[in-house]
Amino acid sequence: MDSQVVDSRMAETGDSIRRRRRCAACDKRFTTYETIELRLPQVVKTNGNRQEFDREKLREGFRRALHKRPVPTEYVDASIDSIVKQVLSLGERELPARQIGEMVMQELKRLDKVAYIRFASVYRSFQVVDDFRDVLKDLDK
Repeated sequence: MDSQVVDSRMAETGDSIRRRRRCAACDKRFTTYETIELRLPQVVKTNGNRQEFDREKLREGFRRALHKRPVPTEYVDASIDSIVKQVLSLGERELPARQIGEMVMQELKRLDKVAYIRFASVYRSFQVVDDFRDVLKDLDK
């Protein structure tokens, strides 16, 4: 429990600090790694329920929208990383699910227009063909 820091430096990966320590009781040396714990906000659903931000749920939404579309996994991963960075940069403790959905739509619009329309049709609960026309017109802009 009682130790002294002998040396500190950035780990090779750059995402943690490596510290060499010496135990005050037995004089043995050991290494610890310290990383920043980023706390993602709670997601507030439209019904008022709250749940933890779930990166895998985000990935599942992309997977469904991009089903059988020619979009490399690296691009999907980059889009998810971009959304997570946006969410973290907001610095909020809570975030409406609708705001995250809009971020997903922007990424899908950039990645694949068909996937964007698929996602939009479910996300915005399209009821009639005119709803599809409106989104298609928006794509032409």
